[in-house]
Amino acid sequence: MTASNASKLIFAPAGSNTTPQADQYTKGTLSRSQLSSSPFTQFHTWFTHARDSQSVHQPETVCFSTAHLPSGSVSSRYVYLKELDSKGFVVYSNWGSSRKAYDVESNPRAALAFWWAALEKQVRVEGKCERLSDEESQAYYDLRAQGSRIGAWASEQSKVLPEEKGEREVLEKRVKEVEERFAGAEEIPVPGFWGGMRVVPEMIEFWQGRESRLHDRFRYLRDGDGWKIERLSP
Repeated sequence: MTASNASKLIFAPAGSNTTPQADQYTKGTLSRSQLSSSPFTQFHTWFTHARDSQSVHQPETVCFSTAHLPSGSVSSRYVYLKELDSKGFVVYSNWGSSRKAYDVESNPRAALAFWWAALEKQVRVEGKCERLSDEESQAYYDLRAQGSRIGAWASEQSKVLPEEKGEREVLEKRVKEVEERFAGAEEIPVPGFWGGMRVVPEMIEFWQGRESRLHDRFRYLRDGDGWKIERLSP
């Protein structure tokens, strides 16, 4: 190792390998003949495989990326995909105080990235954002654990919990106040600032790892009422 590399905290990591060469991807291939004409059907096929494989932990985990305008500042976080319908991909969150809410308000576009390491597959999605109605959000909200429904009301997501006021204690006080507010209630209404956000895709890419980084990549681009499929260079 050279002196310049020795000064780096991380340099050329390669998993558990003892050499700097990264792992080779050998678990699958992807050809045009394997693809559905609909990217939603194709995603459902891949997602079902990942879910049923027993080797992918929480395949619904997805990186949700947004960008604020006019600064162009980008932010990412992991959330759960909760719905897929004929329009797009739905995630649920706080859209009142969170960083992603701040971004989407100025720039209603987002990107999703799924990574299923055990299958050496990833899926990328890019598209426009649209809020679900309160009625649609309530249907999912009612399925959440009681504590999660209370937490959605109590947390001013991404706002600072002041150190001088006890930090975590501030949050726990809010939780107790919400619990008292809804004590004995058969149903808890979904907060107006919380709910579903659908990413309506304009592009969906399916990526299958291959040896020597010569991966198989296919991109679906929205084309009128249908989709155009293109193979991309790795």
